Amino acid sequence: MITRDEAYELLKKYNKEDFHLHHGRMVEGTMRYFAKKLGYADEEEFWGIVGLLHDIDFEMWPDEHCKKAPELLREAGVDEDMIHAIVSHGYGLCVDVEPEKEMEKVLFACDELTGLIGACAKMRPSGSITDMDLKSLKKKYKSKGFAAGCSREVIAQGADMLGWSLDELMERTITAMQASPAANGN
Repeated sequence: MITRDEAYELLKKYNKEDFHLHHGRMVEGTMRYFAKKLGYADEEEFWGIVGLLHDIDFEMWPDEHCKKAPELLREAGVDEDMIHAIVSHGYGLCVDVEPEKEMEKVLFACDELTGLIGACAKMRPSGSITDMDLKSLKKKYKSKGFAAGCSREVIAQGADMLGWSLDELMERTITAMQASPAANGN
């Protein structure tokens, strides 16, 4: 399996903008949190690397998102299970690869939501996720003009896939992001 350091170097090869690198690290931390909380602690590294690499092709090939990724990942020696997991987060929007495993469903549900939560955090007086709460997030979630690029439909579909309420997904993801090293700039 690709190491975390190799994965981060691979991400940086195709992503130069700080925003995309930070988003990758934030999703990595969120996925690691969920791996531990959902009983997959022995797979935490896999979950984290999937989260880190999920948007590997987005910055350079936005029109081929999740379609270019398999080629880039195979060239780097990434195994097919990880490629499937990464690509499945684009289900319905970019590709027909459906999330099957719980980890893939978590990534599908959390990717858009981490973006929305990150945008919401920037609007807070603290400018941070550390003091985010569910009430504040729900207010921004309901505002269709706020972070319009974050699909509310995908977030709701992800909650359904997991069998969680939307509030449960939001609250758990806020907590996961607060626990992420990326929340503190790492």
